[in-house]
Amino acid sequence: MYLQSQVVRTTKAPQPLGPYSQGIVAGGFLFVSGQGAIDPGSGKLVAGDIESQTRQTLTNVKSIVEASGLSMRDVVRVSVYLKNMKDFKQMNEVYKSFFVEAPPARTTVQVELPMSEMLVEIDVIAHRG
Repeated sequence: MYLQSQVVRTTKAPQPLGPYSQGIVAGGFLFVSGQGAIDPGSGKLVAGDIESQTRQTLTNVKSIVEASGLSMRDVVRVSVYLKNMKDFKQMNEVYKSFFVEAPPARTTVQVELPMSEMLVEIDVIAHRG
């Protein structure tokens, strides 16, 4: 049995830089590809601290979630990739402003990110309830 999927696209989030979609809806779930602090208008990484980059990253995620017809309240799973785990507390302060009620399940790990100035990347899974 083949599971049909639908590609989610929006100009309010950065355009993919490779062979992937911003998001895919399949089986009642939305899978959002990893987003960084890229300004969708300029296509450039937002300079600044972890708070600024987390805010832009989650704004990009939110734009893709909303383009699918869902909201951040529908997000059930989040993966946060930090360049430096020392940024955890500051990232968390911004993060909690996007997930006020019933925050989703989450994993946060330290990784090497694709751009040397990129401090955070985030992907999510949302569910159409």
